[in-house]
Amino acid sequence: GKRIIIMINEIMEEMNEKMEKAVTNLVKDYARVRTGRASISLLDGIKVTSYGALMPVNQVASLTTPENRLITIKPWDTNIIGEIEKAILKSDLGLNPQNDGKIIRISIPPLTEERRKEIGKLAKKMAEDYKVSIRNIRRDSLETLKSFKKDKEISEDDFFKGQDDVQKVTDTFIKKVEAEAIIKEEEIMTI
Repeated sequence: GKRIIIMINEIMEEMNEKMEKAVTNLVKDYARVRTGRASISLLDGIKVTSYGALMPVNQVASLTTPENRLITIKPWDTNIIGEIEKAILKSDLGLNPQNDGKIIRISIPPLTEERRKEIGKLAKKMAEDYKVSIRNIRRDSLETLKSFKKDKEISEDDFFKGQDDVQKVTDTFIKKVEAEAIIKEEEIMTI
């Protein structure tokens, strides 16, 4: 009846939400993975002290990528330009900022073949990890369905239909992860 549909819908909704979040997190993680192309999201982890508070660099400066291999950082308060430069040098990004007192310019060097392969492997591993978490979400949803069946809250038929739906949704999200991985790999391989 109606209650069964509501119960199954709730499982599906929650599962959808969690899987969607996994894909969003993968995309965020990928944004921080360095490629040969300049991207301001590379600096997402960079924080500087401004007026006594630790702030993300994009809240104290305007960031642009005027060229494919160039990031510029223009602090709104030039007094903190040294702080920003230090933070970038201290990060593990391996970037070399040039500071003229008003603007910091960061040239993104092309990646070596070897580095591209390393980053490609990392991107693949990240995708695999997110696939695992999607499969774990699937497992949890199936467990819930099983317990409903065991407690006779839903019928065999409902259970099998639910199981099918869970698998279909899982397949969709696995494909989304794979699509993101392909995009990232192409980015990494682009010289």
